[in-house]
Amino acid sequence: MSEKALPEHARQVNRSLILRTLFRCEAMSRADLARATGLTRVSVSRIVDDLGAEGLVRETGPSPEGRVGKPSTLIALNPDAYHVVSLDLSAYAELTGAIMNLDGDVVHTMTVPTRGARGTALLDKVCDLAAALVKRSTVRVLGVGIGSPGVVGADGVVREAVAFHWHDLDVAAAVSAIVPVPVHIANDANAAALAARTYGQPSAEDLALVRIGQGIGSGVIVGGMLVTGPRYTAGEIGHVLVEPGGEVCRCGRRGCLEVVAAVPYVRQRLADDPSSASEVLSRAGRALGEVMSPVVAALGLEQVVVSGPLDIVGGVFLDEMRAAIDLHSLAIVTDDLEVRVAVRGDDIVLLGGTALVIAEELGIR
Repeated sequence: MSEKALPEHARQVNRSLILRTLFRCEAMSRADLARATGLTRVSVSRIVDDLGAEGLVRETGPSPEGRVGKPSTLIALNPDAYHVVSLDLSAYAELTGAIMNLDGDVVHTMTVPTRGARGTALLDKVCDLAAALVKRSTVRVLGVGIGSPGVVGADGVVREAVAFHWHDLDVAAAVSAIVPVPVHIANDANAAALAARTYGQPSAEDLALVRIGQGIGSGVIVGGMLVTGPRYTAGEIGHVLVEPGGEVCRCGRRGCLEVVAAVPYVRQRLADDPSSASEVLSRAGRALGEVMSPVVAALGLEQVVVSGPLDIVGGVFLDEMRAAIDLHSLAIVTDDLEVRVAVRGDDIVLLGGTALVIAEELGIR
């Protein structure tokens, strides 16, 4: 039985539509907003007035257009109406948090060493960091966004994060118990993919974000929506076998993508033999390209964005990755494909936490 649509549902949808439009565009008049959204001018004016009272939009002055009569007043999103507290848990050795505005600009950062903490002891550190940042914010906090390694359900439960000794741990509920704002959590690569979609230049509706760090994961956006799968394991490419019988992986198997291309393994090989840098990076990029080529072909992606240390993922790594995708795919699949390094790669998970919150709380996607 379908649920009856209520007027307040329509108002919420229209409110999100206006916020999305202003997020993507420069300042607009109410008439321009009505044309861009397809809403009536009366509806637009009512919603804009409500958003103005909340502080989410502001008037920026008269339109510069030289029309006869009184000039239109331009409306813009106010990026400082709210702050978002975002946490990046992916570094393992430390937890990083930031206060960010709606544009993704960093207002304040804080880093806490984990000192080997795992299980509930590590969760306590996460909660303390979130609470400290919420308390420090000088404006209203819209929510807390968290990017965590592992398999993360839509309900905020980390199903499995092996390195943290987290199994079926309700991280969102634990943080929610000590902060007075909504809490949203996603896998770190998925959060990074949301950042690439929301804040990327150019933005794309169909992309894969591959995060190269302590491990390797990817987030996939299709039709503007994050693909997670029923078990929330979509994008878990780190343990795809690329060299059967190769080096032992932390998962117990041999030859996973991680042991070829993840940061600790690449760094160790470069330290062991600095003269082999080109060969090591070529091998890593080629392996990743071979794994990503069927993903690109199956989903018809517009972009593959790589996030990781620039000294690893830039240059020959990216070139070999692109070459491997081209080699294993039809030309028509990859002719318009963009393969690039992520903008703001160092804080892309933090940016993803902000993207997660504004999507869930404001409908800006």
